[in-house]
Amino acid sequence: MEVPSAKHETMHRRLTPLRVLRGLICLLVLLLTAFMMIVYCGFFSTVVLRLFSLHYSRKVTAFFFSSWLALWPFLFEKINKTKVIFSGDDVPARERVLLICNHRTEVDWMYLWDLALRKDSLGYIKYILKSSLMKLPVFGWSFQILEFIPVERKWEVDEAKMRQMLSKFKDPRDPLWLVLFPEGTDFTEQKCLRSQKYAAENGLPILKNLLLPKSKGFNACLEDLRSTLDAVYDVTIGYKHRCPSFLDNVFGVDPSEVHIHIRRVTLDDIPLSESEVTSWLMDTFQRKDQLLSNFNSEGYFPLHGAELNLSTVKCLINVMLVLVFTGAFSFLTFFSSIWFKIFVSLSCSYMVSATYLNIRPEPIFNFVKTSL
Repeated sequence: MEVPSAKHETMHRRLTPLRVLRGLICLLVLLLTAFMMIVYCGFFSTVVLRLFSLHYSRKVTAFFFSSWLALWPFLFEKINKTKVIFSGDDVPARERVLLICNHRTEVDWMYLWDLALRKDSLGYIKYILKSSLMKLPVFGWSFQILEFIPVERKWEVDEAKMRQMLSKFKDPRDPLWLVLFPEGTDFTEQKCLRSQKYAAENGLPILKNLLLPKSKGFNACLEDLRSTLDAVYDVTIGYKHRCPSFLDNVFGVDPSEVHIHIRRVTLDDIPLSESEVTSWLMDTFQRKDQLLSNFNSEGYFPLHGAELNLSTVKCLINVMLVLVFTGAFSFLTFFSSIWFKIFVSLSCSYMVSATYLNIRPEPIFNFVKTSL
């Protein structure tokens, strides 16, 4: 892979009518494929199958939804021509890991799909995210199916719910990529100034490119999952030439390059006590802050070229299969028996209720076991 250079940067891409049209078409396709995947495959895997086996429910969910999630890296890397450049440590496939990542913009989490796709873990990636995102139509339903953990960003409210969901992620047979953004919100200059002021008043490190990390959620993840994890990944994301928004991603305007640096940390290198974990996390963010400062001046992270480019042929085959399934489901919904329309209506009603009330069916044998 060619080493990126600060002297040869791809210039900012302008919004054109062609980009707008192409972006709108892509967004409509993504929404339609998500909707059909949810009401048919999602309902079957997370309601019917889940009543009998949580493990096989997750396997089926991962199979179908990894196909849909793979459309996003295809959009970013093949249609929008965004360069995704990886650096740092190698990531083995299908591990059980906890990822901590800086939160530069509202779409950082989407670019982790590019890494997970390369590691055959796309269907097993789960995010701890603000609860308001669960209320998004269609997308929020998919977050519910994929078992994302919604939080209010108030620890006294979030702790019980987070630990209850973490307790469901301990099966070593299930690959797991659990992603946490310790800053708690995306980075802005105004938030950074408030964070620096708080750090100065409390004798904490003053970070230039990050907000001070919050350790409660990270410590809870370690306490509940440490014995079942293979590693913790410290992930740092940098953008050229400016941080993208969701619509920038859709229309292919920005970013021209996304740089993702990975540092693999063994569990033995992370202390056990909460106070020591807090100190370790702060030290880690100081390291990340220096890494980002170097990135801003040099234009790249060290040890680049760790991952291969996506296969265009495999991406196109996946797109065609998803479109074929979507076409078949659309035909059944709109042009077939009335019973399919009733099923879709009931499935949508269930997904709205399940997402709003955070309903996740328990396997029958678990219910019987706890009742005896």
